[in-house]
Amino acid sequence: MNAPASGKTVKALHAAQRDDIGDLITRRPVPGPGLEQVDPFLFLNHHGPQTYGSNNAGLPFGPHPHRGFETVTFILQGELAHRDSAGHESIIRTGGVQWMTAGSGLVHAEVSPEDFLRDGGPLELLQLWVNLPGRLKMSPPRYIGLQADQIPAVPVDQGQATVNLISGTWGGHVGPIPSLTGVFMTTIALSAGGKAGFGSLAGRNVFLYVVSGEVKANGTAVPAWSLAQFDLAGDVLEIEAASDAFVLFGHAEPIGEPVVAQGPFVMNTREEIVDAIRDYNAGLFDNVTTA
Repeated sequence: MNAPASGKTVKALHAAQRDDIGDLITRRPVPGPGLEQVDPFLFLNHHGPQTYGSNNAGLPFGPHPHRGFETVTFILQGELAHRDSAGHESIIRTGGVQWMTAGSGLVHAEVSPEDFLRDGGPLELLQLWVNLPGRLKMSPPRYIGLQADQIPAVPVDQGQATVNLISGTWGGHVGPIPSLTGVFMTTIALSAGGKAGFGSLAGRNVFLYVVSGEVKANGTAVPAWSLAQFDLAGDVLEIEAASDAFVLFGHAEPIGEPVVAQGPFVMNTREEIVDAIRDYNAGLFDNVTTA
């Protein structure tokens, strides 16, 4: 007989630290005090929620380079214009997601589109950095931008919860973004009392951040603006909303390799960081092509 599945245990809660970027409200649960990463999840910025007036300066993320990892950006409110040196360009609006594989290197900008600069409006974004193993760090750059209606919204618990499936498979549904490393990624909207359950988690690191409201993760209360750190061994997780809530939920197999990060570059060794800086300064990230 198979042994019964065991629940993931919450080891610690990590409150997001306030770290505004100019007039952009920013909170960061990882890295932070007591938590360097949730391998392979390296970094999360939660921008907003806030409302911009008309004739605003918009987002401050002009052209900058990346190498060695992926960025996943969730547009919870507002809109975001993306452009990169591999020729990708889009404007993603409320409920959409953009998944960018920096890989061997590219330069991108994430700014507010012209109509937002002119008219203003509400804005709330999440940006998650996902590490790549050494064998994939120099992969060709890739970009996938999806609007809300391109992401499966799967109702569960008699409609009390909705799982927005971005990557991976769940409940017979397949997320539209193929992850290079088997990352499972969702956002979940829950009404008070709503539940969503997930299995096959043994040996995988869970990333659970509460954007708003409060949930219970296998019975442990997790308040807004907090990340729950779980054990690696448990196999199942039930998320139950104590109030109307919105969460970022994903899981992945740990990479287990050295992480050497400097600014926008994440590699395995200091020598590789030096190479990345040299290549960027030599203009090798400009006008890259995707294979």
